[in-house]
Amino acid sequence: MRVKFKSTLLSVALMAGFAASTNAQAQAAAKWEPTKPVEFIISAGPGGGADQMARMIQGIISKNNLMKQSMIPVNKGAGAGAEGYLAIKEAKGDP
Repeated sequence: MRVKFKSTLLSVALMAGFAASTNAQAQAAAKWEPTKPVEFIISAGPGGGADQMARMIQGIISKNNLMKQSMIPVNKGAGAGAEGYLAIKEAKGDP
């Protein structure tokens, strides 16, 4: 009985701590907005599934005014996606 109580108490404490940290992160993220157009790098060629998904996301963002800056899809599909991953890794700009 005592072990179960301690286990339950620990679980509740962990969930409360997680909820508090998640709320703080969400508030910090809500304040940030990009200051220039956002490049949406797609690590696949044009017309494929990844490209269609990225353009659908771009459409949803612009249709619902979720971001003040424009979102520019850029396909970098060479090297089985490696070119896209390198472009993201080496990108400079807003965090």
